[in-house]
Amino acid sequence: QVQLVESGGGSVQPGGSLVLSCAASGPTFSSYTMGWFRQAPGKEREFVATMSRYRNTFYADSVKGRFTISRDNSKNTVYLQMNSLKPDDTAVYYCAASNRVEITAAQESYNYWGQGTQVTVSS
Repeated sequence: QVQLVESGGGSVQPGGSLVLSCAASGPTFSSYTMGWFRQAPGKEREFVATMSRYRNTFYADSVKGRFTISRDNSKNTVYLQMNSLKPDDTAVYYCAASNRVEITAAQESYNYWGQGTQVTVSS
């Protein structure tokens, strides 16, 4: 069983930056593919970014070039650096862990989910 706890959300003006963190429990963090998803008000949850154990990455087109996913296996933590934030980025952001060996954007491939952290981009 893996427990995931997100942090780092908050309110920021358009064009600003935030770094989300997701701390994972358990000794096998390095073997998981990790992902970030988000859910905006009134919308379905959508894929944002993923990183495999081999540090391969994949991003949603809407965040490519602005967001960066990274991981520190020594700290059992995955990060999401978010730059040039837009009002459309406003959402609850979720961290997830998958037993899949390689990157995946499919929500059903993720076995464990955090509770989410709110990001609000507004002037």
